[in-house]
Amino acid sequence: MVLRKTFTLTTSRYHTSATAFITPHNLLELLQLTVDHRAHRLTQQCHAQILTNGFAQNPFLTTRLVSAYATSGDLNMSRLVFHSIEAKNVYLWNSLINGYVKNREFGHALVLFREMGRSHGGDCVLPDDYTLATISKVSGELQDLVYGKLIHGKSVRVGFVSDVVVANSVMAMYSRCGEFGDAMKVFDEMPQRNVGSFNVMISGWASLGNFASTSGGDLWCFFRRMQCEGYNADAFTIASLLPVCCGKTGKWDYGRELHCYLVKNGLDLKMGSDVHLGSSLIDMYSRSKKLVLSRRVFDQMKSRNLYVWTAMINGYVQNGAPEDALILLREMQMKDGMRPNKVSLISVLPACALLGGLIVGKQIHAFSTKVELNGDTSLFNALIDMYSKCGSLDYASRVFDNVSYFRDAITWSSMISAYGLHGRGEEAVVTYQKMLQLGIKPDMITVVSVLSACSKSGLVDEGMGIYNSLITRYQMKPTVEICACVVDMLGRSGQLDQALEFIKGMPLDPGPSVWGSLLTASVMHGNSMTRDLAYRCLLELEPENPSNYISLSNTYASYKRWDVVTEVRTMMKERGLKKVPGISWITISGNTHSFAVGDKAHPSSSLIYDMLDDLVAIMTDGCADMDILA
Repeated sequence: MVLRKTFTLTTSRYHTSATAFITPHNLLELLQLTVDHRAHRLTQQCHAQILTNGFAQNPFLTTRLVSAYATSGDLNMSRLVFHSIEAKNVYLWNSLINGYVKNREFGHALVLFREMGRSHGGDCVLPDDYTLATISKVSGELQDLVYGKLIHGKSVRVGFVSDVVVANSVMAMYSRCGEFGDAMKVFDEMPQRNVGSFNVMISGWASLGNFASTSGGDLWCFFRRMQCEGYNADAFTIASLLPVCCGKTGKWDYGRELHCYLVKNGLDLKMGSDVHLGSSLIDMYSRSKKLVLSRRVFDQMKSRNLYVWTAMINGYVQNGAPEDALILLREMQMKDGMRPNKVSLISVLPACALLGGLIVGKQIHAFSTKVELNGDTSLFNALIDMYSKCGSLDYASRVFDNVSYFRDAITWSSMISAYGLHGRGEEAVVTYQKMLQLGIKPDMITVVSVLSACSKSGLVDEGMGIYNSLITRYQMKPTVEICACVVDMLGRSGQLDQALEFIKGMPLDPGPSVWGSLLTASVMHGNSMTRDLAYRCLLELEPENPSNYISLSNTYASYKRWDVVTEVRTMMKERGLKKVPGISWITISGNTHSFAVGDKAHPSSSLIYDMLDDLVAIMTDGCADMDILA
């Protein structure tokens, strides 16, 4: 039969001649193009030609057709094609199972796998290595350890556990289910390995969050073992390691060494532009407070996608450069023509909060509504936080009361924190009680938010009632942060003895935040005994924190104890401690101006200081007049 209609795929410019005869080979090529380009309409046209040309039972075409429909998201048609086949082989089963997995229909994939082993028309289709690897992956995604172990056992019985792909999937399943020791056992028993085997273990190890030792050694030694056994790390290996090379438990020197490894082995961004690897490098340097290096990586990348831009924006926010984050957001849209997604907006909203940029925050809110993100919970949580920190409790409350999204525990915590930030402790407690009535169990963040609100509003009885209910009703173990809130609440109300007794009875060692709360309250109420005790404990816990010395110096200066002030300042100088000066921002006519203590870098600094002198003079005269009247 002559092909009467030309198939055209714009993205590949592939077409068949109008005079050519339809063959299974032609249709297989076309179906592969539909898979590559997710072309649902062309899949339907190919399906029509398969039916009209009598190829409906061709095992190769139908297997590819099931995959094509699944790739374009039409699982209904995939199922119809599957059930229309009389003799189903393992490849057809695998095609539909994999289609479910690609569309994250993991439950349906498991149901189909169970059906696969049953008798169909007298024939029983046995799973192959691809089937077992796929279902093992599904078990890991669902974190179903029981089913994962069943697949592992079945792989052993049929002899596929020695297959590298199946073993890698089994290891990944154990890692996702939190059984890292079992994953390591499978790894050690593998007769053959590939780079993917090491990558699975490294990725699972890195998910533990640090380089801590386990029964198999430590992660860095394992990486060296990989190289010693002759396996070269690829981009996935490095991208898995980089997140561990930052933060409190990471070592940024390891991250720098990994970057050097990339350059040395030709995997650096100048030559390959791997956007996932680039994002990981930017994030690693940003978390390690090396913002200049983050930007250098960003600028050297040949191509950038939305995730790279978002990583750099988030880096600016993390390192206290909110203005640069907003500038980069505009550049992303104007230079590369990329529209921000949910993650981009969530990353940049804290910049508005840091700058007090209510107008920009409203613009971002409006944009999210325009692109129909107004039902996303995480975005609304970020909006509540932004509005409250920008001083607009009313807008924060409006977002919270919006019924178009699901309110999770973070939503309630954000609103409770907003009320506390604005001194509305009563509303914070009421909101907390409403959350409990809905059956939402409080977590550490929620408790800290409501106790902080009670502390700022002087609601000591309510706060202590909430704390006691956590212990008795919810069996929650108090954290250092929760205990610090209780100490702050008691201390602010002048109950310093009770606060000290609470610290002595804490079920865990008091940290700097606890002693800092007691110190603030002691200074506020002029209690020298508890003040000196808190200072001593703080200096023992944080001998390298300059803020403790500055606070101590200022306190003794207020009592005109200049000898002690000199001693404290000398101690700071000997230790090489310097306090980073605070910075204030103000936005006027769209331009943000920043000021530090004693700063004269602003072009209008002379006029600003003249105005300050005038204000000081006016306030001084006003105080003098009040003294005369008194």
